[in-house]
Amino acid sequence: MLQDLCVVDLASAVKVNGFVCKAKANATDFTTVALKLPGNTNNKFRALVTPANVMQVPGLNTLGVSMARIDYAPGGLNPPHTHPRATEMIFVLEGQLDVGFITTANVLIATTIKKGEVFVFPRGLLHFQMNNGNSPAAVIAGFNSQFPGTQQAAAALFNATPPVPDDVLAKAFQIGVVDVQKIKMNLK
Repeated sequence: MLQDLCVVDLASAVKVNGFVCKAKANATDFTTVALKLPGNTNNKFRALVTPANVMQVPGLNTLGVSMARIDYAPGGLNPPHTHPRATEMIFVLEGQLDVGFITTANVLIATTIKKGEVFVFPRGLLHFQMNNGNSPAAVIAGFNSQFPGTQQAAAALFNATPPVPDDVLAKAFQIGVVDVQKIKMNLK
């Protein structure tokens, strides 16, 4: 870093591996209320991720950190996904979650965590969280990146643009092409 701060200029048309700095910063560039309240979990996964990364907090540009709040209804799932640019650490605010990640040797490291506990998902490894309790759950997630990126496994494979060929997915998952098309329809 060559300066104390570099608040992202979201209006800039310049595209680099990072974001261009705006000329003047102010306090609003370094704050958000986005994580204050629970998110609406009325969706197909019954969970909602509310980010606080460089897109919501421009002052995070070049600082290498960000956060998110994840809310889960009973049965809610943050489906298997990866963060290609960050390790994630979650702290349970309320409830309990079944959590886990899969190593590159295809070993599942999993446990149940409860209020006040922490779990770490190493950078780039496929991981998930699921609320198997009877009450809502919530976590605060910390990332060692201003913009960790998220790639959901199922969506990446079955909703890519242009699409991954059906025969490739059918062979990879050892299912029929009709099943591939059904999965694609269910994920839309």
